[in-house]
Amino acid sequence: MAVCARLCGVGQSRRCRRRQRSSQQDQASDSDMDEEEEERIVCQGRSDAGGCGGPGVASAGPSSDAAGEYGGAHVHRGADAGPPHPQSLADLPPELLVEIFSLLPGTVLPSVSLVCKKFRQILSTETIWRRRCTEEFGMKEDLRKMEAAGVSSQDIYVKRVIPRVKSGRFMKLLPDYEHMDYRDVYTHLLHPYRHILGLWQPDIGPYGGLLNVVVDGLFIIGWMYLPPHDPRVEDPMRRRPLFRIHMLESKKATVECMYGHKGPHKGDIQTVKKDEFSTKCNQTDHHRMPGGRQEEFRTWLEEEWGRTLEEIFHEHMQELILMKFIYTSQYDNCLTYRRIYLPPAKLSDLLQPGLFKGTYGSHGLEIVMLSFHETSARATKLTGDPNVPAGQLTLDIDLRRPVVLPDVEQQRNIEELSRLVLGIHQEVQREQQANGSSVPVTCSEEGACGGASTVEGMETEHSACSDSNQSGSSSGTSPPETQSFILPLGVMARNEVYPRTCRKCFYGTGLIAGHGFTSPERTPGLFVLFDEDRFGFIWLELKSFSLYSRLTDHLAHAHAPNMERFEAMLHNMQSWTS
Repeated sequence: MAVCARLCGVGQSRRCRRRQRSSQQDQASDSDMDEEEEERIVCQGRSDAGGCGGPGVASAGPSSDAAGEYGGAHVHRGADAGPPHPQSLADLPPELLVEIFSLLPGTVLPSVSLVCKKFRQILSTETIWRRRCTEEFGMKEDLRKMEAAGVSSQDIYVKRVIPRVKSGRFMKLLPDYEHMDYRDVYTHLLHPYRHILGLWQPDIGPYGGLLNVVVDGLFIIGWMYLPPHDPRVEDPMRRRPLFRIHMLESKKATVECMYGHKGPHKGDIQTVKKDEFSTKCNQTDHHRMPGGRQEEFRTWLEEEWGRTLEEIFHEHMQELILMKFIYTSQYDNCLTYRRIYLPPAKLSDLLQPGLFKGTYGSHGLEIVMLSFHETSARATKLTGDPNVPAGQLTLDIDLRRPVVLPDVEQQRNIEELSRLVLGIHQEVQREQQANGSSVPVTCSEEGACGGASTVEGMETEHSACSDSNQSGSSSGTSPPETQSFILPLGVMARNEVYPRTCRKCFYGTGLIAGHGFTSPERTPGLFVLFDEDRFGFIWLELKSFSLYSRLTDHLAHAHAPNMERFEAMLHNMQSWTS
């Protein structure tokens, strides 16, 4: 504050500022007189030695003109001279100050406005706050264009989120935004709720979930991401709004719950602690339907699975669906969320890490997070089931142990594939026994199988699946080798549409358990890399195949600051559901 005051050139009172301005004028006039005197003395000395500005100069007037014409060191400041150089920030033109203030973080701008009246007036410029809203929060909608087009933000929101409901039904639910400016949006909406932007995992027992909180126009919306309907794993993700935050005419942010079928209603958001917050609905009657629990179950089943209960013939699958409905409906009025990050990417990674959706038998589609840790690749569940809950390490792939597939005819034989994978599994077991490790032969959830290895060794040991029985490392410039791939006979797959060629295969383990996460164990299997966006895993013991497809949605404010924070998050996720 004091530094800004000195730069601005203001004092403690009006009299002090007037005295300071007069002293600056006196100093400026004194400096001009000193420069003139110095110039006269220098020119006089030069004229004695041979002339100032050239021979034949007889008077001071012509010498001054000659000095100014031929680039003398000092020129007399007359009435036609340019404006003086600014001595402080307050002397800069307003348009330049607007550009400077637009580069500052929005959190420091209120302090800058306290420096002087000029700064306070300039900080009322919409350009500054619009740039802060755009750069810090990714706000793209233009308030003025929305007003000029005659379309209110609530109309855009209703048409985008609830297309089956006529927009006229919600016309009076939100206020008119024609008098709102970017400073109000930043100060009362974006900045106070900045800490909840990003990816979160809801605490819904073993089922988990994926919540993405984003700035969407004049709203902050919490979108719950739902996998596609089973078994269409390559379809885009589905989204459902859980809550939204917007501003009223009183310039106060309002939280609304979006759960249920009666439109938005009163809600609340509380920050429990760092990287954790909770939502609460204050009008749970909006969640109920006229037909009671039966109508609610039919509606939920259609949204969750895209079918009716009569169309699901598997009795065990019906029990799992009914169990999930009963369990999740208990959390319709209050939910707690914990922050999660996307895994950092490295050049040595086998493929781009990120989020994938995969098939899990009768449990339907689930979301996993693929990350790389030196010599291993790990897939962690973001959504789970009563057997293996969310937060657990579902796949652990040893990148130091590639598997060379046989020809297509031999691939059809499950015994041949089991012989290859179990041979590597026994080798891992012998190495662990030789090292005296207390880790079970099925590998630990905390790390990859086997000992440590350097990243360079991992890169050279990566081998592509080829038609021959020899594995060779592929260079970074040549395209990856591919091989025909087919599932062995007797292996069940929820989706028969899977790639028929693969790039690489590796030994890995998958986590299986009984109901209620009882007797968990890691069982050997085969990791199959198809391309940059798809991979699969063959569960040998279950004789089942899971296909995974990349989640391509853009997720802002979701990347981990560093690998240490990401590792700590994974450790916490496992402890939440253990």
